[in-house]
Amino acid sequence: MDNLINIKNEDGKSAAEEKKQLVVIDERELLGKQFRIYGDVENPLFLAKEVAEWIEHSNSRMMLQGVDEDEKVVRNVYTLGGNQEQWFLTEDGMYEVLMQSRKPIAKQFKKEVKNILRTIRKHGAYMTDATIEKTLTDPDFIIGLATELKKERQRAKELELTTKKQEQIIGELKPSADYTDRILKNRGLVTITQIAKDYGMSGTAMNKLLNELKIQYKQSDQWLLYRNHSGKGYTHSETIDITRSDGRPDISMITKWTQKGRLFLYEVLKAEGYVPTIERN
Repeated sequence: MDNLINIKNEDGKSAAEEKKQLVVIDERELLGKQFRIYGDVENPLFLAKEVAEWIEHSNSRMMLQGVDEDEKVVRNVYTLGGNQEQWFLTEDGMYEVLMQSRKPIAKQFKKEVKNILRTIRKHGAYMTDATIEKTLTDPDFIIGLATELKKERQRAKELELTTKKQEQIIGELKPSADYTDRILKNRGLVTITQIAKDYGMSGTAMNKLLNELKIQYKQSDQWLLYRNHSGKGYTHSETIDITRSDGRPDISMITKWTQKGRLFLYEVLKAEGYVPTIERN
């Protein structure tokens, strides 16, 4: 029972935003198959691929084509390992699939599921007649059930807390990911002025800062990397045509940065407390 379901409503809000989380309300082996009920007792959901396994259907997506649109929903399933969208069947959708199946086990499943849901709705949990009898006659047994319930609720709370922490970390990392994604999508060379603009600085100010950080030095009007940074594919020298003040044509060497170099600057500058404007609050 360690899966939480994060529902998005019609407004696009997530369950985390609505502070409403659905849990696995029942989990067991039923007729030799994995059986789980998600959601709540009034509006139970059944994972489509699990229902397909009950009736030995080889293609859950094809199975879903046989039910109405209001009998199937997509939900974002959160686990400790990540999240992904999954198809679920409503109670009516699940019964419809079982009725359509020609497998003998489908009829058995329909009977068993109806019995389980009826018992849960009556007693708040699924209990066989023997379990109900034991609950009434054995105090230790009911204490054990209560202890297990307490443990399950604690596990659910811990998973909810973990999920919230993961969401916070993702939120904190997203601006950084947005900036680095933009860098990686641009495969060309960029000038220091273009990089400086990302930080709200001028090219002159950025060159001065990189010089102070011992990344580059100036020689013959060109900025060059210090030896410990050179030869790593961070920069590329280009020759450009210029016109001297006396009108005489000439050439000059300028330094441009590769995307690898741009990422290098990003890491160095961030360590020094300089972040792109996209990452600032």
